[in-house]
Amino acid sequence: MAEKKKPLKRHAALIPFSREHHHSLLLGWKIRKGLDKGVSVERIKKYTDWFFENHIEPHFEEEEKYVFPVLGDEHPQIKKVLAEHRRLKQLFNKKKDIEKSLYHIEEELDRHIRFEERELFQLIQKEATSSELQKIKDIHTEHDFIDNTSDEFWN
Repeated sequence: MAEKKKPLKRHAALIPFSREHHHSLLLGWKIRKGLDKGVSVERIKKYTDWFFENHIEPHFEEEEKYVFPVLGDEHPQIKKVLAEHRRLKQLFNKKKDIEKSLYHIEEELDRHIRFEERELFQLIQKEATSSELQKIKDIHTEHDFIDNTSDEFWN
């Protein structure tokens, strides 16, 4: 019988980021579902462009501005996560080989989020001072997730 993993304890300051990660994981699922169903890559790309602009890009900006400075730009984990952000931005902004880019977005976004959740956020909440965590909590307020349901190609 497989060992059941215990849920990770997340500091209250980072919970909104984790919830945003959940919606981005669902984006990967939607991409996969659309590709499996043979939905045109243009339809999927239209949705991923909207999602990137409205959810991922602002999320990256807030992480980079408020969360990552806890460890500093020279920390190996921060260098890794910033490189992943750059790579994902390139994939979302690609105009050629869209189908290939969608496959890469789905895979790399999933891997990136799991790294942040399982490793980086664990380290940040361990290393951050209570005042740093309070600042993150005060600055990053949680918003209700609003999806673009004008073309639910994944259904």
